[in-house]
Amino acid sequence: MAQFQAVKGAKDIFPEEIVRWHYIEEVIRSVTALYGFSEVRTPVFEYTELFQRGIGSTTDIVGKEMFTFLPDPNGRSITLRPEMTAGVMRAFLQKNPGGGVPVHKLYYISDLFRKERPQAGRQRQFTQFGAELLGVSSPAAVVEAISLMMQVFGTLGLHGLKLRINSLGDLEDRSRYREELRRYLEPYRDELDEASRERFEKNPLRILDSKNPAVQGIVAGAPKLLDCIKPEGRAEFDRVLGYLADRDIAYEVDHLLVRGLDYYGHTAFEVVSSELGAQDALGGGGRYDALSKELGGSAEIPAVGFAVGMERLIIAMEKQGLFAALSPRGPQVFVVLQDAGLEEHAMRIADRLRRAGVTTETDLAGRSMKAQMREANRLLAGFALFVGQDEVASGNFTLKNLRTSEQVTLALDAIPGVLLESSKL
Repeated sequence: MAQFQAVKGAKDIFPEEIVRWHYIEEVIRSVTALYGFSEVRTPVFEYTELFQRGIGSTTDIVGKEMFTFLPDPNGRSITLRPEMTAGVMRAFLQKNPGGGVPVHKLYYISDLFRKERPQAGRQRQFTQFGAELLGVSSPAAVVEAISLMMQVFGTLGLHGLKLRINSLGDLEDRSRYREELRRYLEPYRDELDEASRERFEKNPLRILDSKNPAVQGIVAGAPKLLDCIKPEGRAEFDRVLGYLADRDIAYEVDHLLVRGLDYYGHTAFEVVSSELGAQDALGGGGRYDALSKELGGSAEIPAVGFAVGMERLIIAMEKQGLFAALSPRGPQVFVVLQDAGLEEHAMRIADRLRRAGVTTETDLAGRSMKAQMREANRLLAGFALFVGQDEVASGNFTLKNLRTSEQVTLALDAIPGVLLESSKL
């Protein structure tokens, strides 16, 4: 029988890598707390029409990348979530159907699923962290979201990142721009690749996002969306740029930036890293005031948010050597059994130490004392606590520092305090 392998596009993550994930997650949780964001968790699957209406039927995600299943008992199709914003907005509307709720600041660290071609930093099951600010999308709110994202990157030590930003205007602005863009692209239509020709009919703004160098050369001379935006929309965008400058957040206005999701309007932004190659986006987001009505809400709910790919973040950090000082922490103590027949004593001592808050390992395989010491060193234990006949009889135990080889004999009651104090050093 053939040995089972992980499904293509999915990855196992073992303890030596998990330490990196935990470190990043701790930074995310600490920084989001500084900004007053609270965690939200939504179901891993939703009704398919949520994404069709929320993300947009002309997007690659809905058209090509969703994992969709046979209808549920009620005859409705189910899809594994390919992104988080639509689900978070659905949850918000369901919890607050009247829409009269003040500002909510929510963040998530969640697994998502897309039928992508697996490659470095792009899996079919992947993880994003993101934040959604619901109830307000003023220039100050946009910069609040960007500042949160950039502070996470800065706290992790990432450098050399570039913030790209653009304004997509409102629905009327984009409708007017689509026609201008079609007129510009019409003479080049035969030179476009197949995907861009399809987008020409359905949503030409997607062509601006093409990674094909030939198409990029064509769109380089296209009209600028920013020139089609009404004066009030342009004034709002200028305020965003002004706030960024006030906070010393460097940016580059990118007239080709449209993002890959149809719910974005007005300000959109993206952070790129040269460490990621051609697919250089680390994360991004923008305003999505119209999403609530698309999902059945009674009115538009101002909103702004962003999402960052965790796998891409890890690649960028690896290439910048930011995990070099990060190492897994071993147990504070390894209980070493010196004499056979004392297993129950060793287990009681280990249990007592754990209840006192000391991370403790003990031998469960009946190995020799020499093998136990090798295991203690492999696990990077800080101390070894020896349990033998004399120790059990006297109630005093030898505690050895495995870094310095210093030894001390202590009553069992005193050992937790010594170990907990040493962990602070």
